[in-house]
Amino acid sequence: MPRTVLRRLLGIVTCIGVATAAAAADDYSIVERWTTGGSGGWDYLAVDAPRQRLFVTRGDHVDVIDTRSGKLIGTIPGTAGVHGVALAPERRRGYTSNGRSNTVTEFDYDSLAVLRQAAVPGENPDAILFDAASQRLFTFNGRSKDATVFDPATLAVVATLPMPDKPEFAAADGHGQVFVNIESEVGQIVAIDARGAKVTATWPLPGCATPTGLAVDREHARLFSVCDGKVMAVTDATNGHPVARVAIGSGPDAAAYDPTRGLVFSSNGEGSLTVVRERSPDSYEVAETLPTQRGARTMALDPQSGRVYLVTAAFGPAPAATAEQPHPRPVPVPGSFTVLVAAPQ
Repeated sequence: MPRTVLRRLLGIVTCIGVATAAAAADDYSIVERWTTGGSGGWDYLAVDAPRQRLFVTRGDHVDVIDTRSGKLIGTIPGTAGVHGVALAPERRRGYTSNGRSNTVTEFDYDSLAVLRQAAVPGENPDAILFDAASQRLFTFNGRSKDATVFDPATLAVVATLPMPDKPEFAAADGHGQVFVNIESEVGQIVAIDARGAKVTATWPLPGCATPTGLAVDREHARLFSVCDGKVMAVTDATNGHPVARVAIGSGPDAAAYDPTRGLVFSSNGEGSLTVVRERSPDSYEVAETLPTQRGARTMALDPQSGRVYLVTAAFGPAPAATAEQPHPRPVPVPGSFTVLVAAPQ
């Protein structure tokens, strides 16, 4: 059989497989709400699907919640200004990025005990990612606009990689390539060779301003960036070419991709979860817009169950504007912090 014909047939089979998995996905609904309380803000979430644990960053510590019961089962303390959690179960370790102290905390994957801290040479480490393919740990540092590459065995710094602007969410393709959104007015994605600890490309994101959340479809080499202006930008991870743009909700912060169900998610601060169906690697449509709760703009996906975890709180009025804070945010009501669980029905 000629190679061109074979490639076309394989492409058709791939598209049918994606469409079939997506068509089998049921509508999502909010099935549980866990009011865990506490004070302070929050940022990234991380799911440990095999252990059924949810890691929730809470300003100066990380709460660990049992996803079967919604109960708090552990805490990782001493993480000043914590933004993110990266899990490395094969190393029996986890890591947090601590924005106020410019450090990384290493903790035991099983017991959650803090093992050691390492200084980050950049400022305000935000997103954090462990790449299993290269066995490298990355922090993406917002204020210094760079990325730090660590050897997780020693927590020694391998390299510092300048970024074109403030780095945001990051994702890995499973083959040693790491990608990170650049939160600029004209959005960009930076591609990194994780093993070589070097930047290999910087791609523009047309029509995508200040991208935040980033997810990846590893099988079909597609990147999903959520942006201001109610836009999700789909990019070819092999060459940076734009593939599609999809309408999403307002105020997105996180994105996730479910390879089993062929779905892409955007959690939106307006109080919605946009569920996007991947009809093929080049074709996408909004399958559902699920009402959630105002402020629920960060999330994590359990790829085994298909459940999506979102967090928010009730908000009081915003404080008066000042010269230092001309656009103050509404203040969360103490004790109202809540985890929302969205699940397919």
